[in-house]
Amino acid sequence: MLCKLDLVLSNWAQPSSAIVAATWWFVMLKYSALACLAAQRLFTAEARSVLPLEARDVSPPLIPGTPQIITNGNFGNGSYGWESSPTGQVRDGLYCLSVPANSPGNSSYLRTTYDFLETKNDVYTVNFTARSTVGFDITVLTPDLPLDPNLNTTAALTTSLHPFSFTFSPANQAPNATLEFVFGGTPAQAEVCIGNISMKRIDRSSYVQDLEPALKINQLGYLPQGPKIATYVTNSTNATPWSLADSADDKVAQGSTVPQGIDATSGQNVATIDFTNVTQEGTGYTLRAGSATSFPFAISSTLYEPLRQDSLQFFYQERSGIAIDATLAGAEYARAAGHLQIPPNKGDAEVPCQAVHDSLIAYLEPWTCNYTLDVTQGWYDAGDQGKYVVNGGISAAQLLMEFERTRHVQNLTNPLGDGSLRVPERNNGVPDILDEARWELEFMLKMQVPAGSAPQLFNGSLVDMSGMAHHKMHDNQWTPLPTDPSQDPKRRELHRPSTAATLNLAAAGAMAARSFATYDNAFAQQCLQAATTAYAAAMKNPGILAPGTDWDLGGGAYSDDDVSDEFYWAAAEMYLTTGQNEYLSYLQNNTYFTANTTTLFSIPSGFSWGSVAALGQLDLAMVPSNISNHSAIVRSVLNAADMYLAVQRNSSNGYGHFLITYPWGSNSNNLNNVQVVASAYDLSGNSTYRDAALQAIDYVLGRNALAQSYIRGYGAKTPSNIHSRLYAHELNDRSPRAPAGSMAGGANEDANDPPANDVLPGCEPMLCYVDDVNSYSTNEVAINWNSALAWVVGWAANHR
Repeated sequence: MLCKLDLVLSNWAQPSSAIVAATWWFVMLKYSALACLAAQRLFTAEARSVLPLEARDVSPPLIPGTPQIITNGNFGNGSYGWESSPTGQVRDGLYCLSVPANSPGNSSYLRTTYDFLETKNDVYTVNFTARSTVGFDITVLTPDLPLDPNLNTTAALTTSLHPFSFTFSPANQAPNATLEFVFGGTPAQAEVCIGNISMKRIDRSSYVQDLEPALKINQLGYLPQGPKIATYVTNSTNATPWSLADSADDKVAQGSTVPQGIDATSGQNVATIDFTNVTQEGTGYTLRAGSATSFPFAISSTLYEPLRQDSLQFFYQERSGIAIDATLAGAEYARAAGHLQIPPNKGDAEVPCQAVHDSLIAYLEPWTCNYTLDVTQGWYDAGDQGKYVVNGGISAAQLLMEFERTRHVQNLTNPLGDGSLRVPERNNGVPDILDEARWELEFMLKMQVPAGSAPQLFNGSLVDMSGMAHHKMHDNQWTPLPTDPSQDPKRRELHRPSTAATLNLAAAGAMAARSFATYDNAFAQQCLQAATTAYAAAMKNPGILAPGTDWDLGGGAYSDDDVSDEFYWAAAEMYLTTGQNEYLSYLQNNTYFTANTTTLFSIPSGFSWGSVAALGQLDLAMVPSNISNHSAIVRSVLNAADMYLAVQRNSSNGYGHFLITYPWGSNSNNLNNVQVVASAYDLSGNSTYRDAALQAIDYVLGRNALAQSYIRGYGAKTPSNIHSRLYAHELNDRSPRAPAGSMAGGANEDANDPPANDVLPGCEPMLCYVDDVNSYSTNEVAINWNSALAWVVGWAANHR
C-alpha cells in the first residue's frame, strides 16, 4: 500500500532474538502502524472520493447520469489534462507525438495529469482511436502504484486510424488511478496519433427491478404430501378467485385468496393461496389469480433428489489443488488444478506467513512466522479463491451432519452412499459425501501450527501458538473477475492463528472422527488427535481474536470478537466423540449450557459461521450420548423451532419464511433456521415442524417478493450473473455461468457494492438483490451457503 516497509525480522526463529526484534519494531514503528492504517483506508471499498496530490490536477466529481471520467478526450482544449513524453501536438482532434525507435519501457507515453477513482468490482470501458506510421503494439493501462493496474492490455496500431474498446472490472480499489498509453518498443521511429479518448463507468440508470410474476410459488414445485402455499401480490384488499391448471390447461382446483395485508419486509400488499389438497403428481402446473399467471411447477415425490446431488456437486467444483474432470463436472466446468506451484501460481504447497508490511495493516503490529505450510486441498471459499478455516468449519460440519443424520433418524434410506456423487473418489468404499467433506478437512488439518514453533507476536507479547489453526490463507491482492485458479499469479499468505479457527478445527475434527471411524480409522484418529491438540491450544490461548482490520488485502476478515459459542460447539463435539468427562465439564461450565433458547440459536437471525452454538446443541440433541440433561437439550431445539413457527405465522409475514432481518447471505440464514425446525421434526415426529420447514424452503426457490429462485438451474427465473472468479460469464463469455445447484446469497438490507449502490437505494429489505456479477453483497456464492442448502434439501428429499 502507500506504506511499503520491506524490512525483515532477522533470527525470528529464536525466542530471545525475537524479543529483541519485536522491541526494536515497536520503537521504530511507533507511528508507522498508524500511518499504514491510514494508508489502508485510502484503498478500502469505503473510499468514495478522489485524493488530491500536490502539483497535480484533480478530476471533478462525476455528475450523476454522465459517467464520463476522462477530461478533454477529444483534445478540443489543446493538451489540457494530458502530459506526454516526448511532448506532442494536437492536430485534427488527435494528439500526435514522435516516438523514438526502440524506446525503453515507459519512457514514451501519454497519460492524464489528474487522478480518478476506480471502484473495485465496478465496470469501466475505455475507448479511443489511434494510428501509427509504423505498426506496433502499445500498452493501455490504468496504474495506481503499488497496486497492479486494473486495466493492462495491448492495442495493435496500424497506419490506418482504428477504433479500440476495452471493458474491464477493477480487482482492487484504486483511488489514484490514471489512464496511460505506453509506446515503448516501436521497431522504428514512428508518429503515433490518438484521439476520441473516453473512459466511462457503466451506466445503470435504466435498470428496472423485475418483480414479476405477481404469483410467487416454489418454481421447482411441491411434494404430494407436503404443504402447497403461494403468495399473490395485489392492490386489492379483498379475496380474489384463483385456479390451478395442469399441463393440459385443465382446471384441477380453485378457490379464493386469503388477504394478508402488508408484508413487513417487502412492503407489498399480499394474499395467500393454499392448494395443499392437490396431491396428483405431474409437471407444468400453473396458478392463476386476477391477471397473473405463475411460473410452471411440478408436484413430485422425487422433487428434491436432483437438487440434493447438485447442491453437493457444487463443492467438487470449488475444490482447490485438483483438476476438475469434464466427465464429472461437464466440459464447460473442467479446469486445471489451481495453486499447485505451477507458474504463474505461487501456489499453496509452501505458503509463508503474511508479509510484515501487510501485517501492520491487518493487526496494527508486525506479525509473521518462521515456517511455511503445505495447505493444498480445501474448497475455494466463495467468489474469491481464498480458504478460511472458520467458514470451512461450518461448511464441512453441515455435510458431516447431513451424513450423520442418516445414522440416527429411524426409517431413513441412505442415498448418500458410495457412488452417489460425481466425485473422483466414488466407488472407494466410503460414502461420497464423506469423501467431499474430507477434501476440506485435509486442508483444515494442514492449517494447524506445527508443534514446537517459535512464539508469535500478539498484542505486544510473544505467544506459543503451537497447535492453533491459522485463521485463513489467500492472495495478498485481489485478482480480477474472472480468474482461473491455475492462472492466479499472486503471493499466497497465511494469516495469524485465531482461537475461533482453532475451535472450528477441534469441532469439525471431532465430528470427522465419528463419521470416518467405520471407513478409515487411521484418518479418524488423525482428525481426533488434531482436534484434541487444537482444543488444548484454544484453552491455552482463549483470546486470540481475528480482527476486523484484516480485510481487503485479497480476502475478507471473518472477524469474531466472541468465541464462547465456538468453545461450546467444540466441547460438545469432543464430548460426543470421546465421552470424556473433561469435555463434559467444559461444556457444562460454558455460558451457553444454561443460556436461553434465543441466545443458543441466535434467534431471530439464525446461526452462521460466526454464531455456532446451535451446531453443538443440534448434535447434542441428535447424537446418542450419556449426557444427563438430554431431554432439556431436545426441548431447547423444539422451543427454537416454535419461535421460528411464530415468525412464519406472523400476519406481517406473507412469504412463509423464517427471516425477520436480511443480512449478507440471508438465504443461508433462512435455511439454517430450516435446519433447526427440520431437526425438531426428526426429534419429535411432529408433522407441524415438517410442514413449516418444507414451506420455508419455498422462499429460496421463488416464493419471495422478487419471484426469484436463488438456486442456479432450479426454477424459471434463476441467477444468471453469479459473483465468482470461476463463473464470471457476464464479464467474459469464455467463463461459464455458475453450475446448477449453486445458491446466491440473496437479499441484503445493507447491500454495498457498485451495482447495489446504483440500483437499490432505499430498497425494502426483501427487494435488496440484483443479479449482477459485481454484486458480491447480494449475488455471490459461498461454501457455507451451499452447505446449508445441501443439508436442507437432503432432509427434504427424505420426504414424499
